[in-house]
Amino acid sequence: MFPVSPVFRRAFLVLLTLPLQVTEAQFLQAPWAHADAIVARVKAPLIPPKDIDITAFGALGNGIADCSAAFRNAIDACRRDGGGRVVVPDGVYRTGPIRLVSRVELHLAGHAIIRFDPDPHRYLPLVLTRWEGVECMNYSSCVYAAGEQDIAITGTGTLDGGGNDSTWWWWSGKREFGWSTGKSQQGPARTRLMQMGQDGVPVDERKMGEGCYLRPGFIQIQRCSRVLIQGIRLINSPMWVVHPVLCDNVTVEDVHVESHGPNNDGCDPESCRDVVIQGCTFDTGDDCIAIKSGRNNDGRRLHTPSEEIVIQDCEFRDGHGAVTIGSEVSGGVRDIFARRCRIASPALYSALRIKTNAVRGGVVEQVYLRDISVSLVSRAAIDIDLLYEEGKNGDYLPTVRFISVDSMTVASCASAFSFVGYEESPLRQILLRKCVFAGVVNGYTVRNVGEFRAFLTTINGREFTPADE
Repeated sequence: MFPVSPVFRRAFLVLLTLPLQVTEAQFLQAPWAHADAIVARVKAPLIPPKDIDITAFGALGNGIADCSAAFRNAIDACRRDGGGRVVVPDGVYRTGPIRLVSRVELHLAGHAIIRFDPDPHRYLPLVLTRWEGVECMNYSSCVYAAGEQDIAITGTGTLDGGGNDSTWWWWSGKREFGWSTGKSQQGPARTRLMQMGQDGVPVDERKMGEGCYLRPGFIQIQRCSRVLIQGIRLINSPMWVVHPVLCDNVTVEDVHVESHGPNNDGCDPESCRDVVIQGCTFDTGDDCIAIKSGRNNDGRRLHTPSEEIVIQDCEFRDGHGAVTIGSEVSGGVRDIFARRCRIASPALYSALRIKTNAVRGGVVEQVYLRDISVSLVSRAAIDIDLLYEEGKNGDYLPTVRFISVDSMTVASCASAFSFVGYEESPLRQILLRKCVFAGVVNGYTVRNVGEFRAFLTTINGREFTPADE
């Protein structure tokens, strides 16, 4: 268990014990000054101001020619020249996976489209990846980098991951995505991989790939520093869309994600530090943003939390949770800030969703939301669930504490909030301030919660305090 920051502990204790006029001065400013400091210190990658046009290496933007060699050769030439931008002009460029290297930016100018070929053989040889929170050797993601510094994907164009019901998506084993009886699917290999993680099998022996049907991600950046993903549109992802793993200093800015396949999470920072996600639009088939830190024993083995993450000025459309933490949080999550976000869709479950269980375990703490506008969600606007999937059937009781939601306005939801902890490990220090829950159908749920406070908060026009319990 990692220590609680003293400034945050003091701030919460102030709010729990002092009058409201004092808490506004002493509590409300400290966390958001910390968020401002995170944004200020996350810097853009250092990319030399030199451009290489992909067409100079034989790429044809006719949507037919295979441009894989052109991308590979252009990136290599850029690297040898000390770095710069590989520019993709207007056109449709078909390719296999693209691997980024230090000091190189992939820039999609104008209406450029990079269309990834869905032939699985193109994504071999196996690379180190993290699949649903467990490390293994699997197919390369469409865009992949490992152990690099100063990398970027920018521009106004589109990356098309090639996912649909007849390519990657049916591997999920779900009929609504094209699977049918008699077809193979990911289930057996997924079970085998999860057991390998539990048993501590060496990562280089966890070989997946052909015959396993574990879909690759769209953009996975492994163990990199100073990463920028900016401006682009991402569609038709095989699985998770933007997935930084064990990275620091990451910016995801003005990105539009539109991908409705299975497990199509929009952005999943996993065991990352110093991340800013801002100005993005998420329209996804699963959680819009899902902050993670590894699954079960494999997450505990690496023991690297996700921390110091700021989400701001984003729009959330379809998806499960808008700002989600979990369920793979075995390495812990802390110091998460979300502000000035807009949330609206009958296909969205919750505005804030925290999910874990007694198999995942983990400590989730110091999560702050402010100025969140919710016009419609289909379940609880705020959902903290320690009974997700395996529920209480495990040996690692999770800890969830220091959760603050300030100035959230909800126009319509099934329930205002659902806070469910364990008797042995209750939720702690849950704070609501200036929250308005309207159009609430089923009230709220509070079980096994300690130190729950609410100020200036209403449900269907009626003032709410935890004393109502």
